[in-house]
Amino acid sequence: MPNQSEFPSFPAGAFNKEDSHDDAVFYDAPRLVTHIDDAAIAALTDFYREVLPPNSVLLDLMSSWVSHLPDDVSYQEVIGHGMNREELVANPRFSRWFIQDFNQNPNLNLADASIDGAMICVAIQYVQQPLALLKEIARVMRPGAPLVISFSNRCFPTKAVAIWRALDTRGHAELVEHYLQTGGYKNVKTKLLVDGRAGDPLIAVIGRA
Repeated sequence: MPNQSEFPSFPAGAFNKEDSHDDAVFYDAPRLVTHIDDAAIAALTDFYREVLPPNSVLLDLMSSWVSHLPDDVSYQEVIGHGMNREELVANPRFSRWFIQDFNQNPNLNLADASIDGAMICVAIQYVQQPLALLKEIARVMRPGAPLVISFSNRCFPTKAVAIWRALDTRGHAELVEHYLQTGGYKNVKTKLLVDGRAGDPLIAVIGRA
């Protein structure tokens, strides 16, 4: 459910969606496709190789059948989350996974300080309680662990929150930075991974717990 009180200075209805029906229904049908093009995927994979520690425990949130992790890097465990069982079952990187609607319940059933890195790929625009979720992610991450939030200019517009739809790419980056800083993350930085002149743009914002 929307939680305007997280950011009281935002306009009224900032976290409303055009389609207010149950998200579980929207995601019931599997979408075994990629939501960014090959160049953007390659850039994100390279960035993951750079910032996510190998032989570690990772948390891939709002994911699907592919995690974009580098094939040549081993991880102790990759915990997946999403909204569609068939998509999560098809992801070969997941050691285990769970289904949960963060807009209904942003709490994570994971132990404190148990995660070495986390990712949210092209999905932050759908979150209606971003501060509650990001604080939960920080709780389960070890001190200094990175959270990578990446996004492009694509989305399901009826499911994206109003403030996301109202902003341009620079505004999206500033919004995600604000989410992370308000959530207590340190060393928040934005990196342009693909400029979008020849395909999909891709931006990553990284913060550390």
